[in-house]
Amino acid sequence: MSLPDPALVVLVGASGSGKSTWADQHYRRAEVVSSDELRGVVGSGPADLDASSDAFGLLEQIVAARLSRGLTTVVDTLGLDAERRAAWRDAARAAGLPAVAVLLDTPGEECRRRNTARDRPVPAPALADQVRRASAVRAALDSEAWDRVEVVPGRGEPRRTEPGDRSSHTDPGVDRPTTSVRNGPLRVVLQVSRFPWGEDPATWLRRLALAADEAGFTGIALMDHLIQIPQVDASWQPIPEPWVTLGLVAGLDTGLELGTLCTPVTFRPAGITAKAAATLDALSGGRAFLGVGAGWWEREHAAYGVPFPPARTRLDLLEATIETCRALWSPGTRAYDGTRARLPETTSYPRPAHRIPVIVGGGGERRTLDIAARLGDACNLPSDPETLTRKLAVLDRHLAAAGRTRDEVAVTVLDLPVVGRDRDHAWAMVERLRGRTPAAAFARRTHAGTVDQHRERYGELESLGVSTVFVGVRGLESPEEVLALAPLTMAGAPG
Repeated sequence: MSLPDPALVVLVGASGSGKSTWADQHYRRAEVVSSDELRGVVGSGPADLDASSDAFGLLEQIVAARLSRGLTTVVDTLGLDAERRAAWRDAARAAGLPAVAVLLDTPGEECRRRNTARDRPVPAPALADQVRRASAVRAALDSEAWDRVEVVPGRGEPRRTEPGDRSSHTDPGVDRPTTSVRNGPLRVVLQVSRFPWGEDPATWLRRLALAADEAGFTGIALMDHLIQIPQVDASWQPIPEPWVTLGLVAGLDTGLELGTLCTPVTFRPAGITAKAAATLDALSGGRAFLGVGAGWWEREHAAYGVPFPPARTRLDLLEATIETCRALWSPGTRAYDGTRARLPETTSYPRPAHRIPVIVGGGGERRTLDIAARLGDACNLPSDPETLTRKLAVLDRHLAAAGRTRDEVAVTVLDLPVVGRDRDHAWAMVERLRGRTPAAAFARRTHAGTVDQHRERYGELESLGVSTVFVGVRGLESPEEVLALAPLTMAGAPG
């Protein structure tokens, strides 16, 4: 674009919107007055918020001095404070220079992605507030009597390296999309919840994973439990530790994405979960995802001597775990001081091979869906259409409050169906699996039917905005049964 020169240029946008990169591309360094760089001059670094008052004092002096000399001056701050914008505009007018506002209209998702790549990311709630204010400021600029207002759409410019950045590697999420949760044609991931592997567990698992890949499943998700849950099988049936198990699958020649659905944040310190997921991602070449939840089954905690705090504490821990993982997966080794997590250093190697998506599981409408809206890459919900529709409305309200959209937080569902070769086989499965539940009620709850019927149902879920179905087929026994599910993986294709 061709802007007046000389002029006052005030940049406006949330952290990570690309203001500094844009300024570097269009102006000499001496023409740009940056609050971040001035914090580095008068404080310990660009992120030293304690130095903000002194930094802005210097900024105002420099802006005034340059304007008095008729020099082009680019003000690189958030630019979201209307009073400050008005003061700079009036100072330019007094100096006889045109006043220009440049809004970096970068999507919130991109701002968050760049933010996670920083050594000291802006706390998630603060960034959400900035994104919300930035989206609202566009109309305000038009009424503020600027000589010119320019809107620059975000184009994914790379992050500028800050002075003193000790990162020795690139941001793993710059050029690669997140896996398992991205919006687009419906994706179907096989959730494995029971392990009838007999005397040769490793062979059964390898064959199952290879069958899933051959059948066209996008990935494999494992439950994370210490005791097999009664909804799936008897307590004496095997339920392996998921991260160890996924490590075996990662060594196979497949393109399967691999992760948990879901890991309770009570089982492991957050940093250990971050380490396990990052290692899996490195070993698999960027195919890991992390499903996390607050945990729900007190019995397994007691049996293994794991504390099971009240729900409120577990939900606080869920927030802290996501924040800790993101900090440890990001470039750099500096201290991290966030909303719920503080780390004296973020030395964590190997780094993930890509930006690991975080899927928040649980349907609690007040806290869990709020956490998913603010911090997650995806929100995992029940597959029942009536329940799903209700919870999507709640999720949308939380997203609006966080300044995010469904383009930034994908919707996934966990579906636990009975799948038969035909109607007779489906009902035979119902009889075998229903226990003491009436057959009709069990069939209704599990949507008992043929592969084609489930494929049609998944098309309906897709129309509601679901991007990924995690399908945990009831009673699944063998790799051959996985191969028979291949039509399910075509759910997103035209009929």
